Amino acid sequence: MSPVMELQNRGTKFASKDHHSEHDIAGGIGTEGSGYTRDDRDLIRLGKRPVLRRNFGFMSILGFSCTVLITWEGMFVISTSSLLNGGPAGLLWGYLIVWVGMMSTYAVLSELASMAPTAGGQYHWVSILAPDSSRKFLSYLTGWLTMAGWQAVTASAAFLIGSLLQSTIVLANPSYAPEPYQTMLFLWAILAFAVFINTVASKTLAHFEGMILVLHILGFFGVLIPLVYLSPHGDGKAIFTTFVNFGGWETQGLSFMVGLPASVFSLVGADSAVHMAEEIRNASTVVPQAIMSSIVLNGILGFAMMTGYLICFGNLETNLEAVLGSYETLGFPFLYVFQTGTGSTAGAVVMSLIIVVLGICSTVGVLASSSRMLWSFARDRGIPFWRTFIKLNRRTSIPVYTVAFTTFVSVLLSLITLGSTVAFNNIVNLSVAGLYASYLLSCGLLLWRRLITVGGIQPYNTAGGSLIGPGKLQWGPWRIPGILGVANNIFACCFLLLLWVWAFFPPSTPVTPETMNFSVLTFGAVVLFAVVWYFVQGRKEYKGPVVEIEADL
Repeated sequence: MSPVMELQNRGTKFASKDHHSEHDIAGGIGTEGSGYTRDDRDLIRLGKRPVLRRNFGFMSILGFSCTVLITWEGMFVISTSSLLNGGPAGLLWGYLIVWVGMMSTYAVLSELASMAPTAGGQYHWVSILAPDSSRKFLSYLTGWLTMAGWQAVTASAAFLIGSLLQSTIVLANPSYAPEPYQTMLFLWAILAFAVFINTVASKTLAHFEGMILVLHILGFFGVLIPLVYLSPHGDGKAIFTTFVNFGGWETQGLSFMVGLPASVFSLVGADSAVHMAEEIRNASTVVPQAIMSSIVLNGILGFAMMTGYLICFGNLETNLEAVLGSYETLGFPFLYVFQTGTGSTAGAVVMSLIIVVLGICSTVGVLASSSRMLWSFARDRGIPFWRTFIKLNRRTSIPVYTVAFTTFVSVLLSLITLGSTVAFNNIVNLSVAGLYASYLLSCGLLLWRRLITVGGIQPYNTAGGSLIGPGKLQWGPWRIPGILGVANNIFACCFLLLLWVWAFFPPSTPVTPETMNFSVLTFGAVVLFAVVWYFVQGRKEYKGPVVEIEADL
């Protein structure tokens, strides 16, 4: 009897010797094909037991991916850096460069997600792609980089939205004096909402994300139409040709490159769908489709919004410095544009609150993705206390311990804001550095496998039933074939390497403790801790993705 049939005979319970617990599974293995669904078959071929409920379809996971990215909303929040280093033209052309590069990158990650649709994502892919001599260590390091990146995304998303909420209050009531502890309390409140949806109301998560997709699109028009209709317009050509260098760099080209990574934060994180893969129906096709659809849709909305936003600056020669100068009073220059453009403080507040609400909803998906990635890494014994973190709630099959831990990390990081927002901003930068490093390792190793003839990747085979792992690689149903796939893979690697290096540059010169980009230190600290822990304890427990069940399909 095959292991799959044995599991089917057990009904809806899976006993895991490795996990020392039983997990209730809704609906059992299924009745498709030989008695199990394609999703279960894909997981079993990766050596993993299906233990999470598959509540997401294409539209709900598309909503999940789009609202984790929240590109048009996020560009308002983080565009100041690009305006200071590059100006309007630098912002728009830089955005287009980053968008094209991220589409290329996510196309490669989509191929990997189709090949191995598991919540582990990058570290699991590295494990099956890397050479034998470095497989375990590279996989372990990738896991830590991905985990750290997503933990930083969770904290930074809540922080940025909490800060925007404070600035909106200042806009409505100029006598209000924001305090750091209030930012922290707003951050906690946002996290509490995200925890509630992810635990108490977890059964509604898929429907919630589908609803937020609708609000994401309606909110776009709710902000863009009044802004463009009511504001005085500047020269449409000028926004594509006006470069500035307020950062004090030696050349305009250097200034442009320093401002380039700012657009990255609003386009990073589409791999959130990957970490939800074990909760998605038809994951090997739906995950790639959702990733690519979300980056295309969000990219279009983001570019359209930024174009409209910059046109509403009016005369750039007279207004650009005034817009950027509002940073000192409001914290976010776009609030000044909303207010002066519409001629209504109340209207500007409502438009800002649309962004705040969508940002709060975004943290729900960010927390879900972060917790699933952490749970998967714990399942493979990549972190301390993995026996605790792998436990699922018997009623909901939600990894509540990893949800709680991710929230706890964000709460701890929020305490930094009491002393210095500069220090916290370096935590924000860690999200880009960590995730980009994990993308680069995954894309680079896939390119290596593509180019070698021995131990390469076999064509997709729906009837195949062998374990997918080192030396047994097989394409999934979604891929870019032939030389086009290789060319795209090469471009993605070059783009990631370039942006990863520039992510560590400070925003202006001369460099002072207040303007220094310390993300290289936070990134280095994560790598150092991971390496030290690996040699102290990790290598004894982490052997790569654990084979929980042998495939015999």
